[in-house]
Amino acid sequence: MIRTYELHNETLTYSNFDVNGVLPENTIWIDIKCPTEEEREWMQHLFKEEVPEEDDIEEIESTSRFYVDTDGVHITSLFPQRKGRETESVNVLFTIHGKMLISFREEDVSIIRLLRHYIKHDRVMIQNNLDILLELHDIKVESLSDYIEDSYTTLEETADQIMADDDEKIPELIEELIIQEGTISKIRVSLFDTRKALRFLRKNLSGKFNPAQFEMIDGILADIESLLPHTQFLFEKINFQLQTSMSYINHKQNSIIKIFSVAAVVFMPPTLIASIYGMNFGHMPELQWQYGYPISIGLMFLSAVTTYLVFKKKGWL
Repeated sequence: MIRTYELHNETLTYSNFDVNGVLPENTIWIDIKCPTEEEREWMQHLFKEEVPEEDDIEEIESTSRFYVDTDGVHITSLFPQRKGRETESVNVLFTIHGKMLISFREEDVSIIRLLRHYIKHDRVMIQNNLDILLELHDIKVESLSDYIEDSYTTLEETADQIMADDDEKIPELIEELIIQEGTISKIRVSLFDTRKALRFLRKNLSGKFNPAQFEMIDGILADIESLLPHTQFLFEKINFQLQTSMSYINHKQNSIIKIFSVAAVVFMPPTLIASIYGMNFGHMPELQWQYGYPISIGLMFLSAVTTYLVFKKKGWL
C-alpha cells in the first residue's frame, strides 16, 4: 500500500495512491507499506538505485543503515511497538529525496499511525519533509519514555509478588521479568539507533535544517541522554529481581531437601534395629524373648523420637 501526503497552505492531507495515477502535486511524503510487485515496479521511477528489499532494510551494519547516494540521504530507523505483552522492533527505511520523504516498511508501525492521527487533528505543524521525519522520531522517543514508565510500574508489581512468598506465581514472575528484560533491551537499542540517526542527519543535512529544526534535534537528543540511565537502572532492577527469585527457589528446594535429609537420619536408628533383628542367624537369643517384638518396636520408636528431639533442640528443624 502507498499513501501520499500533500502540503497545501500549511495544511497536510493524505490519501491512498494508485500507481496507475499521477503523483499529486505538493507531495512531501510517500509512505510505502508491504508493496506489491506492481507497486515495486512503480517505485523504480523514484529511485535511480535499486529498490531495497526486506533483507536490505533488516541489515544491521551502521554503514548500511545510514548512507548517502544519488537518490538522497537514507537512514534505517528502529521503531519499537507493543505486540501483546512483548515488544518488537520494526525497521523503517527513510529516504530524503529532494523535497520528498519516502518511507518504506514491511510491517505496520503504530507510531506512523499516531502521526497520521496528529495530522488529521492538526496537532503538529508540518512545513516540509524534514519536519515529518523529526516528528516521527520525537513521537518515537516519547513512546519509549512511556514504555520505560510502564516497565517501572511492572517491576514494582513483580517486587510485590516476590515479597508475597507465593510459590505458584514464581514461574509467571520469572516469565514476566524475562519479557521485561527483552523490552528494555529493545528500548535501549532503539535509543542508541535514534541518536545515531539524528547525528547522521545533522551532519549530512546541516544546510537544510532551519533553527527550529536544529532546536528540535537537540531536544530529542537531550531526551535520549536522559532516558538511557533509566534503561541501565531497569536492567539492574530486573537482574536483582531475577536473582532474588532464583534465590527464593533455591531456598525452597533446600528446605525440601533438608526435610528429606532429616527424615532419613531420624529413621536411620529404627532401620538399624530392624535390620539387626531381621538377620537369619541361628543363635540370636533375643528371638526367644517373650516380649522381644514389643521391645524392638519400642526401641525403634524411642530412637526415632530421640533423634527428632535432638535435631529440634539444635534448631535444625
